[in-house]
Amino acid sequence: MSMLTPPGMGGKYRITGRRIPHMRRPRNRRRIVLVLVATAAVLGLAGWGTLQLVDVFGGGHSTTQAASRPGKKSGDCKSTQADGRAAPRAAPKELPKPGDFTVNVYNATPRGGLAKITADELARRGFKIGQVGNAQAEYDKKVGGTAILLGPRDSVDGALKVLGTQLTGLEAKDDQREGQEVDLVLGDAFKALTPKEEADRALAGLDGQQPPASSAPPAPSPSAASASAKC
Repeated sequence: MSMLTPPGMGGKYRITGRRIPHMRRPRNRRRIVLVLVATAAVLGLAGWGTLQLVDVFGGGHSTTQAASRPGKKSGDCKSTQADGRAAPRAAPKELPKPGDFTVNVYNATPRGGLAKITADELARRGFKIGQVGNAQAEYDKKVGGTAILLGPRDSVDGALKVLGTQLTGLEAKDDQREGQEVDLVLGDAFKALTPKEEADRALAGLDGQQPPASSAPPAPSPSAASASAKC
């Protein structure tokens, strides 16, 4: 035994002049592997728990979005019944015929004979004519447009709409009257009724029917009326 070797130590720990033994603790690889696995598991669980907390406190965004995205948009689906057939549309309101109501024709312009000429032409087109004369003081020389249509409330979408096919640029009003009579008050811009062919097409468009064949003679010109009689 060398004199450099500590007492009680020999063998591979003997110190010689050629090498010096290194004393170190043997590695425990199994313990290191277990520590790494445990660390990875803890980190994984912590990350998963963090995602769950974010989802809960965030209002379940991903779940809500998934539930709110159906296969088709609700606005794109047509109205259908339980058996898959399209729901029937409501039947349109039946409009009156020109002869089902009475039209009073009044002249609110300084031109004479305008109300009578217009009333005669409306009669030839199938309308039932009532009073013909000068407009009341409320409207006399105060109607700058083509005409004003007056009638009861239910006539706005009925009789006044039918009468309105005979001329353009008019104004329809509900004057709270009773009965079925309506008034046509002619204004300063009125020249003549719409040509019968055009009026028939407009009238047929209200109920989806074909316009009848025209056989009535043309209306006389307002200038042919006598200037002595205003209405």
